[in-house]
Amino acid sequence: MGDYASDKYALGICDRSGLTFKLKDLHNQIIDGKNSGLKVSAAMLDPDQPQLWLGRFPVKDPEALRGPRPETNLKEQRDIVWNWAPVGDNNSLEGQYGFATQTSMQATGELGTVTVVTT
Repeated sequence: MGDYASDKYALGICDRSGLTFKLKDLHNQIIDGKNSGLKVSAAMLDPDQPQLWLGRFPVKDPEALRGPRPETNLKEQRDIVWNWAPVGDNNSLEGQYGFATQTSMQATGELGTVTVVTT
């Protein structure tokens, strides 16, 4: 096998854009860690994506705990009604607006008469 010619003046065509560049300025396109055989310019070069390497390296991400100690009063915690201040228990606006203290998030109200006049 003979020697290759010098690429000092050699031109190459970018496989992605079709434009002409110096052959030494074209780069191999790497996809999924392997040479795809494409020669592309620096502007058209896509870096190899790490997402494509999933499954090649062992990943240990345990979610279970050894000897867990769950809370014992979950029923009491879940029975608490978490109300927003203007509606519900311990309402700070009760004296000013006459809201009744509620024991749940159910709202009550009354409706009077409404008169609509159109001209």
